[in-house]
Amino acid sequence: MKTLRYDQPDFARAVTEACAASSLFDPQIEERVRGVIQEVQTRGDEALVELTERFDRVRLKPAEFRVGNKALKPPPELARAIAATHKNVVAFARRALRKDWSMRNAQGGRIGEKFDPLRRVGIYVPGGTAPLVSTVLMTVTLAKVAGCPEITVCSPPPINPALLYAARVAGATEVYQLGGAQAVAAMALGTQSVKRVVKIFGPGNAYVTVAKKLLFGRVGIDLLPGPSELLVVADNSAEPCFIAADLLAQAEHGSGHERVWLVTTSEKVLEATQAEIQRQIFKLKRADFALRALEKSGVCVLAKDIAQAIAITNQFAPEHCELMVKNPGKVSRAIKTAGAIFIGPWTPTVVGDYLAGPSHELPTDGAGEAFAGLTVDQFQRRTSIVELSRASLAKSLPMLKAFGEVEGLDAHVASAQIRFQ
Repeated sequence: MKTLRYDQPDFARAVTEACAASSLFDPQIEERVRGVIQEVQTRGDEALVELTERFDRVRLKPAEFRVGNKALKPPPELARAIAATHKNVVAFARRALRKDWSMRNAQGGRIGEKFDPLRRVGIYVPGGTAPLVSTVLMTVTLAKVAGCPEITVCSPPPINPALLYAARVAGATEVYQLGGAQAVAAMALGTQSVKRVVKIFGPGNAYVTVAKKLLFGRVGIDLLPGPSELLVVADNSAEPCFIAADLLAQAEHGSGHERVWLVTTSEKVLEATQAEIQRQIFKLKRADFALRALEKSGVCVLAKDIAQAIAITNQFAPEHCELMVKNPGKVSRAIKTAGAIFIGPWTPTVVGDYLAGPSHELPTDGAGEAFAGLTVDQFQRRTSIVELSRASLAKSLPMLKAFGEVEGLDAHVASAQIRFQ
């Protein structure tokens, strides 16, 4: 891992360069994805058959895209884990649901909002080297709680049986064994076998993310989440073996673009953590994946003090932020850009990945400065409600006239005045 120290001459510049968002929008990838989208748009199912065979090396007929409703129950331990996570996600989502409301404005008119579930949504769930069963629960469940009547799931073939079971538990109404940019295009544009959705959710690789970016506007998009990120803020009270284990947990995902950072005020903790990583990494089944990510995007930062550590964290805007410091409550209040904050030594990121309740689909690549993670209200459509009486419209008329005159829109004013003639 690269090491940066606050007393080196070019420290600020080095941190800024390291914080710079990794490019998921490679021009070559974007060009390929445009081609995939065009193929799906013009040739529909025929293109999906060819692209699935080319990229996933699986030959499917259009009738085989959609997976049947039966899902084998996994081993008892996994079934209990799925049930526990589902329960926590449901409880959190119900608490976060937006509800209809109304009030009177200064002129006596009734104004408010109503919230309706999106009628048909699409969820992309990555497959590849790690079938993300947990992602199903962290996305589909929210759509179900919001009341979406049609919930489509796409995941690369062949779909892992546990992933299919989780989809049924969470409330999916359709599951398709389709992956990559072609799956996103199919959900956004529709084909003979895949009905178009109104909004697409879920993480994915660079091709999936670029497809979501290019199709934004043709269809609603939740976020553009890329490879996993973790930044640990630590002082001299932190336990290095905990830090090392948590960094490795995020580095093992497999894309090689994962970004894992330690920002600490203690040189002793920094050195001990690096030693712990060397000790732990080669015991992992996915050591090669973790090693590739650490060498490419792993950073250890020795900060001057906790204030500088907080400033660096807000500059990075990490997807996951762990606080292993003496006063984590105070530090958490000062961190404004993290996707999720995990407080104290007994809260590893894995509990957010798998169990806690909030969705683990979070902003990456610095997007946390402006975007929050996936929430249940993103599956709801907001509508403004306005209702005036004769009296409240009469009271509003002088203001309407003033705006109509300054903007030169006589018909606007006349549409209100005519009601009193």
